[in-house]
Amino acid sequence: MAIVETIRFKLVEGFDAEKFREINIRMQREFMEPKLGFLSRRSAVSNDGEWLIVVTWTDQLAAQAVISSFYGAPETQEFLAAIDLTTVQSGSYTLVEY
Repeated sequence: MAIVETIRFKLVEGFDAEKFREINIRMQREFMEPKLGFLSRRSAVSNDGEWLIVVTWTDQLAAQAVISSFYGAPETQEFLAAIDLTTVQSGSYTLVEY
């Protein structure tokens, strides 16, 4: 069954949102998309600067494999440096299909 992972966060104070958009896209293409089990990833930002990222995986094993390597991967370091880690909230959901 497909898994939907969510992450909400704010950027480090003063970090340029337009620069983050570029970093976010590059990280997605270089790190996320090539991973086994990756289905989709969408990013959104609220009026108050909170980001929401939603990633869909084929299954829990695929999601866990990528999540466990995310913080140590060279391709994610610029992305992580832009995020205020104290604001991170994540969730994991089983996709319900009708």
